[in-house]
Amino acid sequence: MSDQELVAKQEHVWDSIATLCTPFTEREWKTPTDCPGWSVPDHTPKDMRHVKNELGRWIEPWVDRCRPWPGARILAEFITVTRERRRVLDAMSAEEFTREFHTPIGSHSMRSFLPIRIFDNWVHEQDIRRAVGHPGHFAGPVAEHALERVVRAMSFVVGRKVHAAPDTTVVFEVTGALDRTLALGMQGEGPPLMRRPSADAVAGNGAPLNTRCAPPSADAVAVGRATPLAQPPALPTVRLTMDVETFVCLGCGRWAPEPTLASGKVQIAGDRALAERILAQMNFMP
Repeated sequence: MSDQELVAKQEHVWDSIATLCTPFTEREWKTPTDCPGWSVPDHTPKDMRHVKNELGRWIEPWVDRCRPWPGARILAEFITVTRERRRVLDAMSAEEFTREFHTPIGSHSMRSFLPIRIFDNWVHEQDIRRAVGHPGHFAGPVAEHALERVVRAMSFVVGRKVHAAPDTTVVFEVTGALDRTLALGMQGEGPPLMRRPSADAVAGNGAPLNTRCAPPSADAVAVGRATPLAQPPALPTVRLTMDVETFVCLGCGRWAPEPTLASGKVQIAGDRALAERILAQMNFMP
C-alpha cells in the first residue's frame, strides 16, 4: 500500500467520524458506549482506549480533559486537529514516512503507524455508531483494511492464546457486506513460540488478504502456530459463524464472549469446548 493510499484512508475515516457526529444532539453525545465508563465524546478527541493497561493510563488524561465539554466543542476540536494533521501528512516526503519516532506502543515510522491508527479510528467510529444506533461504514477501503487486521490476528489467537492441539483446524465464517472465510491449521507440536509478536505480526501489516480465504503464510510449518490454509477443510475441528459486527466486537474486546454466544450471535459446528475457548480468547487488543 502506498503512502498516499494510507493517507487517503486516514482522511476518509476522519471524514466519516465528523459526518456521523455533526447532527448529534447533546443527549446523543452523552450516550454510553461498549467501552466501560466511556460515552460518545470520549472516542473523538484523541485516538484512545479505556484504561486497562499502561497505554490506557497514558491516554485517559486526554479523555478526562474533554469530558466536561459540550459535544459541539469536542467535534470542533476534532475537526481542527484532524485538519492540521492532514496538512502535515500531505506535506511529508517519502523519507519522512520511513523515519522512526516514539509512539505510545513503541517505535514506529509513519508508514507502519498509520495502518494502526486507521484501524483504531474505524473501531472507535463503530463504537459510536453502535451507541447511537446508526450502523454503517461496513464497506469500502477503510472497513476492508480494519477487518483484515482482525482476520490476521486470529492466527495469534488460535495458536498462541488458545494453544490449540496439533492438526486442529478452525474455520471462521464471517458473514455480511465484508464476508470472509478464514481457515487456520495448527502446525507442528510442542508449546507456542514464547517470543512476543510485534504489532504488525498480530494485526497484519503485509500482503493483501484474499477476500474469500486467507492464503498460506511464509511460515506455514512453524512449530505451535496456527497458519492460514489455502482452502477450508470440509470438516474442520470447529467452525464458528458470525456476522462482521460480532467478529469485530469480539476481536476488539467490545463484547463479552459468554453473553454474545448466549444471544445466538455465534453459531458453532464441531468441537464446542474448543469454540468456547477461542471465543474467550478472541480479544487481541491491548
